[in-house]
Amino acid sequence: MATLVYFKKISENPDTITYSFGEYLPEMTRRLSLDRTNRRALPDDGNIDYLFLKASRKINAVFDERGDWPERGVSAS
Repeated sequence: MATLVYFKKISENPDTITYSFGEYLPEMTRRLSLDRTNRRALPDDGNIDYLFLKASRKINAVFDERGDWPERGVSAS
């Protein structure tokens, strides 16, 4: 079974970056906050599930590749 998770940067400050994410582009209702210093992410709703893990890992992978935080993206598996 294929899984897609979309993400989009919605805000950032010197300490954290906040992304919305979800399975469908028009319905990215969940948010995660990522600490710029240690690159750890936390879901704003407290639900550490498969979609959260996929989104946070992809965001960090793109940062590793490009050296910059992505504006938006998708993780597919």
